[in-house]
Amino acid sequence: MSHGTSVKRQFGHRARLALSPAEVAKADAQAHAARTMWNLLHAWWRMMPKEKRTLANADAAIRQAREDIDFLAVLPAQAAQAVLKTYFRAWQNCWEGRADTPKFKGRFRTVMSVDIPQGRDLNIIRVHRRWGVVNVPKVGRVRFRWTKDLPVGKHAGTTNRVTGARLIKDALGWHIAFRVQTVEARPDPHQGPYVGIDVGISVPLALSDGETYEHGAWLTGKEQAKLLRLEQRAAQRRQHRKPGERTSRRLQHTYDQIAGLRAKAKRRALDWQHQTTTAIARTYGTVVVEALTLTNMVKSARGTVEEPGKNVAQKSGLNRSISGEAWGRTVTLLTYKTAQFGGTLVKVPAPGTSRRCSACGVTTPGSRESQAVFVCKNPDCGWSGNADHNAARNVLHLYRMGLALIPAAGRAVVRRAKRVKPATAR
Repeated sequence: MSHGTSVKRQFGHRARLALSPAEVAKADAQAHAARTMWNLLHAWWRMMPKEKRTLANADAAIRQAREDIDFLAVLPAQAAQAVLKTYFRAWQNCWEGRADTPKFKGRFRTVMSVDIPQGRDLNIIRVHRRWGVVNVPKVGRVRFRWTKDLPVGKHAGTTNRVTGARLIKDALGWHIAFRVQTVEARPDPHQGPYVGIDVGISVPLALSDGETYEHGAWLTGKEQAKLLRLEQRAAQRRQHRKPGERTSRRLQHTYDQIAGLRAKAKRRALDWQHQTTTAIARTYGTVVVEALTLTNMVKSARGTVEEPGKNVAQKSGLNRSISGEAWGRTVTLLTYKTAQFGGTLVKVPAPGTSRRCSACGVTTPGSRESQAVFVCKNPDCGWSGNADHNAARNVLHLYRMGLALIPAAGRAVVRRAKRVKPATAR
């Protein structure tokens, strides 16, 4: 059921590519050329006077660079134009306070990617239940894993179509991320119940109605043992490397194996988050979460030389656990999924939700006896229960009391604090 109006929706779908060694080499060359193009644009921008920094002059500069530098010619012209537009957009985001200034892109710390801005260049065809074929400019026809139906062929139109894609390389190999634009009927308001959610480490998601969503280790026992063995091997080989000496091929291969296992764990975690948030968005009409400041929660406890911190190792382990749960990504997924199903996600202030008794509303010291047990010390109450369940009930109570912050509808843009603009920005 839906209202008569429609809404335009844009989403991405990522699929793994099956490339031959020769095709991998071509994709790698394009990614390095795109990174070099960004760096050349960055150098040109800092060299040019302010009045010469125009889109037309930059376009002429990259056209001349593709003629003068041979290895830049492997990058398709449209991909080079996409680099130019992305660079100018990065400065626009900087001036509007949404991001820092654009920086030089290093070879080893930059994600390798190539943009395909025109959807008509892809020519996507489904050839099998599990495989599809896509055209990658200057690489050729390549296969990709078909895990989601895409609006291609007779299913495509002006309202439902693939508008472009991006090639991305990670530790598991090359992937393609399709940009899909669809027009869907605006959903009716979700009539499901209200729910408060408390995020944690021992219990990742605890709901105010008593439901919990938990997960096990992201790697199997054999995979964890292999990861530990590889990390020990890398540490041993680093000891024999002289300062300034290049990384050996054996050590680099060990690094690649470690990165592959960690990427596999991250992919499984993201899959769990997607399934869990979809289930929550389908079930509940209003989802209430805490407005956590995650950057402050994962700050180091090391301190300074004059005033060293305490329990530094324990705080480091806690920070790794918090980062591993990726609470911010869970909230991001819930934000757009609740809107897609007609629901709403709102945030409430976080302080005190884990210490307050959800039965009597009194905060007494020592009520949270452990990570999992909450026993109210108020003589008139004495309620006891799961600490995460208690916190989730408090989160929902704050919303019902009208203490909700601005509803997080859609993909809200987080604006950074205003600061002095760098000299190169203006």
